[in-house]
Amino acid sequence: MCGVCKTIEKIKKGENPYFVRELDTGYVVIGDNQRFLGYSLFLCKKCVSELFELESDFLKKHLYEMSIVANAVFNAFGAEKMNYECLGNGYSHIHWHLYPRKKGDLGEYGNNGKGPVWWLPQELLWSNDTVPDDNELKKLKAQLNAELDKLL
Repeated sequence: MCGVCKTIEKIKKGENPYFVRELDTGYVVIGDNQRFLGYSLFLCKKCVSELFELESDFLKKHLYEMSIVANAVFNAFGAEKMNYECLGNGYSHIHWHLYPRKKGDLGEYGNNGKGPVWWLPQELLWSNDTVPDDNELKKLKAQLNAELDKLL
């Protein structure tokens, strides 16, 4: 079982504190590190490596739902721009990293404050200092759920 499937199993068992909402084609979760406030993921319900492996109707709905989640993240966390990442190099199971971005959020690591999230040193991007505590996590989930309610 892949890492994303393990995460989904925890969601189904009620054991994933980062779980926000189930949609028809995937699961919305808050990222366990919040270097970019509101960082969220959308995990595909089907364990495939490539988008073209999904049946056409499922693919269309999945991409639509992913865009709704991105819109909700954008609204909930005051993003100026969204970054979408679906690489699959770590876990090949389709999953989207949704990064709400703001001007200058890379600090000294950006090109005039601009650039992709991976320009940050890994120890900053995934620092334990950016793991939300229980109260912060509850607030993040409530903000995202409120926006999802408006859009769905």
